[in-house]
Amino acid sequence: MAPLLTLLMLLCAVRGALLYHPIWKPMWPASKVPVVLPQLTEDLDAPEFTAEAKLEVTSPCGPECHKRALVPSYEELKERLSYETLYFNGSLTQTNVGIYGLNVAELARTQETKGRSRAKRQIYGYDSRFSIFGKDFLLNYPFSTSVKVSTGCTGTLVAERHVLTAAHCVHDGKSYVKGAKKLKVGFLKPRQKEESSNQTRSHLPEKMKFQWIRVKRTHVPKGWIKGNANDIGMDYDYALLELKKPHKRRYMKIGVSPTAKQLPAGRIHFSGYDNDRWGNLVYRFCEVQEETYDLLYQQCDAQPGASGSGVYVRMWKREHRRWERRIIGIFSGHQWVERDGMPQDFNVAVRITPLKYAQICYWIKGNYADCRDG
Repeated sequence: MAPLLTLLMLLCAVRGALLYHPIWKPMWPASKVPVVLPQLTEDLDAPEFTAEAKLEVTSPCGPECHKRALVPSYEELKERLSYETLYFNGSLTQTNVGIYGLNVAELARTQETKGRSRAKRQIYGYDSRFSIFGKDFLLNYPFSTSVKVSTGCTGTLVAERHVLTAAHCVHDGKSYVKGAKKLKVGFLKPRQKEESSNQTRSHLPEKMKFQWIRVKRTHVPKGWIKGNANDIGMDYDYALLELKKPHKRRYMKIGVSPTAKQLPAGRIHFSGYDNDRWGNLVYRFCEVQEETYDLLYQQCDAQPGASGSGVYVRMWKREHRRWERRIIGIFSGHQWVERDGMPQDFNVAVRITPLKYAQICYWIKGNYADCRDG
């Protein structure tokens, strides 16, 4: 009897090891993160804030166009990752950067092998979005990381004072939008309970309202400002907002985007404030259909207002021995392209590549030594 009991215990232990061994879990891949450091900062003329906020992005360059694009040179990358900083008082600076620890030849090989086309786009079927109701969900992680940007977009909390969003939410590629000078970020919170003798309303979801915090400064990469009128613009459609005070909520860290094949079930997730469901936070998930080095093409249902949402996945972090959600991209919006002579639309997210990770992380932490683990 004892040998049989020992055998059963051994089998159970082996089975448990197989189930929980990291090899059976979708793990965050190790990434070689270069260093992006500021070199020279100069003052620019104060912007006029004349542009209208546009919640959709258009580009003539689709997946095939991006895959055919030439690999940028070292100097081109430095120019695109240089950035403007807009301050709450309306002043503006430009910062040139240096890039260290980047193997351009390896980058070229990565861009040549990255990219897949699993299926042609299909017409979106039934609406697959989910409106999130009730403070028990809205005020808890991960939904609590989604915030409203006052220009009409969505953002995601990525640090104690920082919000990641799309560049087109604050800059149209030529000028800063009208609302960028007094930019604010809205956090959902419960309304004060209204006194009422009508007990029949108790089954309704509790009403929420936005509490706003002013933005202290905004970083926008020059790749967006210089590239919006050409093919590279969408690759750099991201911006980082620094708040005037801490928000005191749990945030979601950024991470280097894995390949589509490495994503759990090939899916991504994001939540945003779609315009057709005003005041509601809307969650969705879907499978990635195509990818390039800088972009993810997918069929998640979304409406204007959701742009700027943080695209995230949940994977196993081997070093920490736990599951972690991380932001791997920024939802840019609908992209209309000419394909085989016919107009087609895609939903596009900007991937956080190692270079973009290094830049955004430095904006947040101010120390490149804290930004080597993507």
